Amino acid sequence: MLNRILVPTDFSDNGANALKYAQNLAEKFGAEIHLVHVIANDTAVAMGSDGFFAVSDEIMQDLHNAVTNKLQETAASVAGSVKNVVQEIREGAPFSEIIQYAKAKDIDLIVMGTHGRTGISHLLIGSVAEKVVRKARCPVLTVPSDGHEFTMP
Repeated sequence: MLNRILVPTDFSDNGANALKYAQNLAEKFGAEIHLVHVIANDTAVAMGSDGFFAVSDEIMQDLHNAVTNKLQETAASVAGSVKNVVQEIREGAPFSEIIQYAKAKDIDLIVMGTHGRTGISHLLIGSVAEKVVRKARCPVLTVPSDGHEFTMP
């Protein structure tokens, strides 16, 4: 049974596509969706003409407010068709926060989009989805970015 489905989102088209998959599964199983956005801990540092500097608390609060609004919009887009939509913002390393959330909330399935990075950008940036697949204790459904769109059979 699927009772709780985690959908980590970065608000990209890939994330929206993954949410479609999760929404359909949640409808079929009567599951709730957990929408989580992780603000990467390196967001609090920016590059300026004098080097790196810490981003002000005011800017971080504005970022939290913008993410809260976007999460609410995203949740509203699926709220009518699923049992419950839980929303949460976390700060830290995205893959780690996703895994910790899944464990803490006893998530049955993680559904997330992939960005399809390859080559040097994959080596330097890594793949959040790949790390989640390797470390998560529950199944992970990855939805590729290459134009795969969910359609009902």
